[in-house]
Amino acid sequence: MVAKSLDQKIARILADPSCKDFIIADAKDADMAFGIASGGKSPEQHAGEARYRTLSEFREVIRQNVKQGLLDIMLMSASSNELLTIHERLFDNTHVTPAARANDTSDIHAVMGGAYVKSPSRPFRTATIDHIMCGKVTCAPGERSLGADLGLYSMTFNNNTDLDLASLNAYREFRVEAEAKGFRHFLEVFDPNACGDACPPDIGRYINDLIARTLAGVVGKGRPIFLKIAYHGPEAMEQLASYDRTLIPGILGGAAGTTFDAFHQLWEARRHGARAALYGRMINNAENQGVFIQHLRWLADGDLDDPAEAVKSYHASLEKVGIRPYRALQDDITPTRRGLAYGSSSARVDGGKPAQTATPAASLAKPAATKPAPASAAAAASNGSPDFKTMTPEQKIAWNLARWNRVLK
Repeated sequence: MVAKSLDQKIARILADPSCKDFIIADAKDADMAFGIASGGKSPEQHAGEARYRTLSEFREVIRQNVKQGLLDIMLMSASSNELLTIHERLFDNTHVTPAARANDTSDIHAVMGGAYVKSPSRPFRTATIDHIMCGKVTCAPGERSLGADLGLYSMTFNNNTDLDLASLNAYREFRVEAEAKGFRHFLEVFDPNACGDACPPDIGRYINDLIARTLAGVVGKGRPIFLKIAYHGPEAMEQLASYDRTLIPGILGGAAGTTFDAFHQLWEARRHGARAALYGRMINNAENQGVFIQHLRWLADGDLDDPAEAVKSYHASLEKVGIRPYRALQDDITPTRRGLAYGSSSARVDGGKPAQTATPAASLAKPAATKPAPASAAAAASNGSPDFKTMTPEQKIAWNLARWNRVLK
């Protein structure tokens, strides 16, 4: 059996937090969220035809991405894991670790016409640990190594005592069973999806505090091997990364957006303490997934250290293999305001107007010069520097949009 890069990287990160290792996962568990559309648009679709990849085509992409050898984790549904891990033995001779989504809370039920994503999250598990590990309801001794021994467990807090308590109790039951069966997990904590009037003023700090509080009572093998959260900017990431060195923070991708969105998010989060990135829609919606993953790997390992230059390289690589990009370079190098929840999408930061072409990309490899915040955020800034601790979410968005306008003008 080939040694798994995930295990090696986690060991090195825990031993030396300053090491350069970075974990990349392809989240191909969309069939537990989006239904028929989970495979993404078929590259063979004709104009005006709503044609999606079939489940068979979707799984063939999984095979291709694993065989490419640049990923550390392939996250799948339990049914895909059964086929590819247990029956086909796809992962036996690769360093890529198979993983399965271990629960599917109500807020990821993003089916056509459904309203579930708009209601507060409720805990639910379709898959059982035994089904993930051996493909049947009860694993016999020695059968647990047939499938995946790693799962993603997700939670969504909405600042509601009754709802959040139910989620915490469900997580506790999962942890106890997982530890007894030798099943590892990584923990995904989504932003609130339906908090109403109880939405926290600082989502990044709220999520960080919940992670610290939730895991304070979890010991030993019951703890997640790393985290998956929305990226809330440098300050929130640094706060979480420095709080507990035994926790390995990772970011989720969110809605696809532009190629720049994906590359810049990984690049910036890595600089401020993230050690993993789990991209689903961003990879699945790429013009060529292999080329996209290659550029994520280069950014994660520091072989590329400029997200705008990475976008240019990506476009050049697509041209070499004869694939037409979805967007012109000047549009694809533009940041957008993207949704992070399963039921969200993305939109341009300028409300839909074409953005100006970026200036030489070297300017994006450095933090933008600090200038007074826009009027909506000026009250939260001092000496021309933003005070993120006192800024509201709206002020933070305004400040960041102004920063991009300065960088891209």
